[in-house]
Amino acid sequence: MTTMQLVGAILFACALIHTFSAKGFEMLAHRHPRHAGLFHLLGEVEVVFGFWAMVLIVAMALIGGPGTAVDYAESRQFTEPLFVFVVMVIAASRPILDAVRALLRALARFAPLRTEVALAWLGLALVPLAGSLITEPAAMTLAALMLAPQVFRPGIPEGLKYGALGVLFVNVSIGGTLTAYAAPPVLMVASTWGWDSAYMFLHLGWRAAVAVLVNATVITLLLRRYLAPVATTDEQKTVPLKVSAIHLAFLAAVVLLAHHPVFFLGLFMLFLGFTQAYQRYQDPLILKEGLLVGFFLAGLVVLGGMQQWWLQPVVSNLGPTALFFGALGLTAITDNAALTYLGSLIAGLSEHAQYMLVAGAVAGGGLTVIANAPNPAGAALLKHGFADESIGALGLLGGALGPTAVAALLFLI
Repeated sequence: MTTMQLVGAILFACALIHTFSAKGFEMLAHRHPRHAGLFHLLGEVEVVFGFWAMVLIVAMALIGGPGTAVDYAESRQFTEPLFVFVVMVIAASRPILDAVRALLRALARFAPLRTEVALAWLGLALVPLAGSLITEPAAMTLAALMLAPQVFRPGIPEGLKYGALGVLFVNVSIGGTLTAYAAPPVLMVASTWGWDSAYMFLHLGWRAAVAVLVNATVITLLLRRYLAPVATTDEQKTVPLKVSAIHLAFLAAVVLLAHHPVFFLGLFMLFLGFTQAYQRYQDPLILKEGLLVGFFLAGLVVLGGMQQWWLQPVVSNLGPTALFFGALGLTAITDNAALTYLGSLIAGLSEHAQYMLVAGAVAGGGLTVIANAPNPAGAALLKHGFADESIGALGLLGGALGPTAVAALLFLI
């Protein structure tokens, strides 16, 4: 353990404590209006890891020199934060949202339930499973925006909101495992271990699908008495089919080029130009929310890169069953993609241990905001529906325990 590794671990612990106490800063902002701006800033979960990452870079420059800090920062891979930002903004654009809403309403009409109940179930089940095709960040963005006016609003008990949030986070985390490219923790190991989409569906995917359906059904039954039709307005012009098709084409192209930032950022520039040209069919893009989430994930990349010295020995010294539960617990305090990446570096890991590592990592992906890359996106879009407009770490943990147990049980069968 070097001095810089120790400093990195301490700052990572500070970031975790800060993340779990973010709701407290929001409460302080209401109690002390004079310093509300500062407390609001410190209470933004999306700011936490970026802030402590900057502290780490400054500490690195002081200890090892500016060159060391620059070299380390430039050695990190920021493709995932950039991709999440781009896909969030595109997926949340009005033409895509209108198209998805129309599809879900059409499907809801065939369900033997009230339309609003069917729509809530589809948002918690079908959209997370669609993450296996459109990637988990896109699925999280769409599901959060679909559910916000129905579930995360005044009139719904706070406990049920946290239950729904826990189900959403867990279902998105496991719902992307039907293919080998959509879930970040799977993507980290797929090429190294030779896992293709057929392997994923046969080993993890079908179990995840069953867990998603069970979780969504249980929370929808608990919510059904509080769900009411969402009021709609006819003020906005109907989006032409061609405009929706072009937006969907942009989304599909970005997903296909998810590992090539030069290309998907170029497409994003074209997308921004298109939305400006046809502004009458657009709502304001969620650029601020997307940038905050990207900042959060970039900070996690910088801080997480200094944790390999203690994380990898922990992972490598566990047996298959212990590895499952160890991964499930560790992913609550570190991004599950980082955890599986460390596992992919371990030589001689058996196929059973490989399965247990990935299964535990995705099962625990809903326990905290930092457990899975798309979670900060969901938190940014839904936090305004909670008391003090912030998401409490203990509330999320309590809401996610049930769906996490369902996923873990199915993965262990």
